[in-house]
Amino acid sequence: MSSFKAAYHALLAHWHTLTGYKLFWPVFIIAGLAFCVAVDTYGFVDLYLQLILIYVGINIILTVSLNLINGYMGEFSVGHAGFMAVGAYVASLLTVHSFPAGAQNLLFPLAILAGGLGAAFVGFLVAIPSFKTRGDYLAIVTLAFCMIVKSVLENIDAVGGPRGLLGMEKLTTLPWVFFWTALSVWVIRNLVYSNFGRGVLSIREDEIASDLMSVNTRQVKIIAFVVSSFFAGIAGGLFAHALQFINPRMFDILKSTDILIMVYLGGIASISGSIIGAVIYTILLEILRPLGIWRMVFMPLMLVLLMIYRPRGIMGMKEARLFTPLRDLTTEKLWRQKKKEAPDASA
Repeated sequence: MSSFKAAYHALLAHWHTLTGYKLFWPVFIIAGLAFCVAVDTYGFVDLYLQLILIYVGINIILTVSLNLINGYMGEFSVGHAGFMAVGAYVASLLTVHSFPAGAQNLLFPLAILAGGLGAAFVGFLVAIPSFKTRGDYLAIVTLAFCMIVKSVLENIDAVGGPRGLLGMEKLTTLPWVFFWTALSVWVIRNLVYSNFGRGVLSIREDEIASDLMSVNTRQVKIIAFVVSSFFAGIAGGLFAHALQFINPRMFDILKSTDILIMVYLGGIASISGSIIGAVIYTILLEILRPLGIWRMVFMPLMLVLLMIYRPRGIMGMKEARLFTPLRDLTTEKLWRQKKKEAPDASA
């Protein structure tokens, strides 16, 4: 047993050394993208498994982006599905009605980006009145926003109304999902550990103290909310072109609940937790698919039990070393050394 533990710690030390190199992330992303391109080109992975991997990537984007608001900033938003809907419809309308038929593959990244920008703009409009107040009002406003988006889409015949919108080609591929997922994780990780991110964290700890320390809390809230909405729109565009059909019912409060479950399952204020939560939840949904409607009973029940027994989730308020900057790891190491030396000094 001791030899197994020693081997485990040795392997963990080698892994930490490997992830400490500056070239680790570029090499990892290039290798992952090359693998996804090979899978998409040669098809040595089953199409069903490829679709599950695509949904995993989309859910990671949704979870990481919502965690920026609900986890790192300490607010509570329940309207992420509404921003996802805006991105899905904007990207789909561009590829179906605006782009030339032969150039859809080439212009697909522009459609996804436009979906993200559309969701970011709507997020900005929602954030302006929402953050004039404090407390739980954001949850009420975003819930109302999600219901408004669904109702508006159902009453616009130009986008299919309640029947939905179809005609999109299957443009969402594994390489594109990997690219946008890696980009979203990279952007939000760097944002969280930047000076701006420290302002976001200070709002979660004490908003009044943040104001006193010259943090422009309203501006920080709006920017963080816009970034979160942008990536929700990106996920919506990818989702629409993976499923090739969307309707307003796909983006109701139940969809927002799914995203909330993934956030709180993986853990608040943790990028690695968001990834873990998205992977576990997506795979669980597929495993429980034979249960039919009962799986939609089981998943919210899991959220209730999670809130009772582990309210912070699997990785709540903790981060894997893989996503922690070297300067933060060094500071943490020095702090632990001083903490160990403190009793000896007092003795």
